[in-house]
Amino acid sequence: MLRYALRRILAALPVLLLVSLMSFAIVWIVPGDVAAEMAGPTATAEELARLRERLGLNRPWHEQLVGWYWALAQGDLGESILLRQGVGAAILERLPVTLSLTFLALGIALVAGTALGVVAAVRAGKGADRAAMGAALVGFSVPDFWLGLVFVYVFAVQLAWLPTGGYVPFGQDPIGWARGMVLPAATLALAQIGLFARMTRAAMLEVLRQDYVRTARAKGMPGWVVIGKHALRNALIPVVTVAGIACGVLLGGTVVIESVFSLPGVGRLIVGAIQRRDYPVIQGGLLLTATIFVCVNLAVDLLYAWLDPRIRHGR
Repeated sequence: MLRYALRRILAALPVLLLVSLMSFAIVWIVPGDVAAEMAGPTATAEELARLRERLGLNRPWHEQLVGWYWALAQGDLGESILLRQGVGAAILERLPVTLSLTFLALGIALVAGTALGVVAAVRAGKGADRAAMGAALVGFSVPDFWLGLVFVYVFAVQLAWLPTGGYVPFGQDPIGWARGMVLPAATLALAQIGLFARMTRAAMLEVLRQDYVRTARAKGMPGWVVIGKHALRNALIPVVTVAGIACGVLLGGTVVIESVFSLPGVGRLIVGAIQRRDYPVIQGGLLLTATIFVCVNLAVDLLYAWLDPRIRHGR
């Protein structure tokens, strides 16, 4: 298992290297003068010169690249032009909001989607199957930003059950945190519930046709034991693989959901940086998001190998 983990870590390094190069290249890809875009139309020539020197834009590109990697090796992501603070500090300040939203949405999607998929597979061709797959189709089709507005109107404005937005840290008030996060997490999770439901149903139908499942039933085992102990674990292998991709999708979806529900997360920070042309924040946000995505997929690969020993043995 350790050798397999080391191989997966080494395979992830080129991805991080490519992402860091893409983050560095943002200032070169943007058309026009980056310093002029950041400073605005009222900036004087002296202000532009100071900003170029501050960002290192007056140096050759290869020196800038070396400086970029040297700063990354020291954990320095630069300084935000507008916030007047380090990019790393600004991101870490908002990261708990984004991570809690992402993983809460992933948990909701996994539990609800797996349950729907199991019910649909066990009742294949019946009303429960059609209802579950219909719900999955609705989840795929509804835009999350529209659903978020509907949830706010129904549950926050009309029923007054939940707040319209805002964030309370978990350590400060767990109940307040849950009340503030349930609507955005449910909104973000809906499309992935449909994905997990369809994947679980397809995998369960394949597993339920296997000989060992028929043997377990022939021995007189209760149906819930056959489904839960024998069939579901093997059916979860492709679902776990999709979970890594779904986590990346959810992480990207926080950009919209945080804006809808006024959550002070990294996604909202990046949106503001794009609107105001704060390129150091954009670079740091892109690099951090990609790093989280790579780490999550690495964890999924290790879990996949634990569920199926043939993977780590190269079979």
